[in-house]
Amino acid sequence: MNPLILVWLALSQSAAPLPESGPAPASEVRLAPPGAVTSTDNPNDDGGKIRVAWTLSPDDERLEGYRIERQARDSAQFVKVGFVGRHISTFTDDRADDQFQYHYRIVAVSGDRSSESATSGFVRSSPQWFHFGRVNVLVAGLLFSFLVLFFTLQARRGVKLFIRRISGLDAVDEALGRATEMGRPILFVPGLSTMDDVATIAALNILGEVAKKTAHYGTPLVVPNRDPIVYTVAREVVKEAYTQAGRPDAFSPDSVYFITDNQFAYAAAVDGYMVRERPATNFLMGYFWAESLILAETGSSIGAIQIAGTDSVTQLPFFVTACDYTLLGEELYAASAYLSREPLLMGAIKGQDYGKAIIVILLIVMSVLALTTKLPVTRIFGQ
Repeated sequence: MNPLILVWLALSQSAAPLPESGPAPASEVRLAPPGAVTSTDNPNDDGGKIRVAWTLSPDDERLEGYRIERQARDSAQFVKVGFVGRHISTFTDDRADDQFQYHYRIVAVSGDRSSESATSGFVRSSPQWFHFGRVNVLVAGLLFSFLVLFFTLQARRGVKLFIRRISGLDAVDEALGRATEMGRPILFVPGLSTMDDVATIAALNILGEVAKKTAHYGTPLVVPNRDPIVYTVAREVVKEAYTQAGRPDAFSPDSVYFITDNQFAYAAAVDGYMVRERPATNFLMGYFWAESLILAETGSSIGAIQIAGTDSVTQLPFFVTACDYTLLGEELYAASAYLSREPLLMGAIKGQDYGKAIIVILLIVMSVLALTTKLPVTRIFGQ
């Protein structure tokens, strides 16, 4: 071949443009890692939690999320402790051990690709003595304690504290006097619940005051019980009341007795006693269920004066209908203080009343602020 042709072919091939390279496959593009990873002990807790925060990756929109990995100071490898979606830049590790120090790294994940951040500094979780997010509760507790102590001291100094009249309790002396005049017993039912119930405790407090009056008047008192523990406590309450009244010899151990723990068998036994002995006064105090109307209707049928009290909302209508007087809700709790006028109980009642008044005033003020300003109420009351 002609040498000139060979030279021309060589020059034309060397001058030919190289093929253009296309964009790199998506699988080969490196993800931008998250940045500025920090880890701190989670505040206001009982330990075992570490809060981790980071700066979102510039490729956040393309990610599936972030994998949080943890390494103990004495460990050689990172362990996955959580995973969050994109747009999230915080995580709380609630499986930390207070005995170890940890540092963290955040891994941006998109399919089979990932990119690790730098590690945070080492941190150890620890419990805190005080929850600074509950300062409002501390202030409220101190204020309530001050009110109770103040009114208790006032009562002990002889200051007459006002408690609104409760007609059901004002009628106790009348009911006891009627039973004494008629020579009939007084029936006291302390509810059907256990000693775990606040209403039962309140009923036994009332029982103590009623027992003091029956000891003074010499009127028979009968206290049937459904719960064995309540029976034991009620017996000691009545015995102590007779002793305080100066008539321990008048106490009859058989006046406080246990019947059965079956609900309707108990109600039937008490109804049978009402029909046979026809007590002049019935006290139905404590917590009741479906047997409330059975007891109240039977007592009404024999013409007894009935004073009832319960904090069971579903049973209150039956007592209101079938009984002469009914203590509604918290009146049951205030009854022992109302009858005894004991300074400690009076101070607690007055402290609670003023505490409720303060709460109502705060609710009104904060509601007005919430309606007239843009300040969230939670900023005032706390989270």
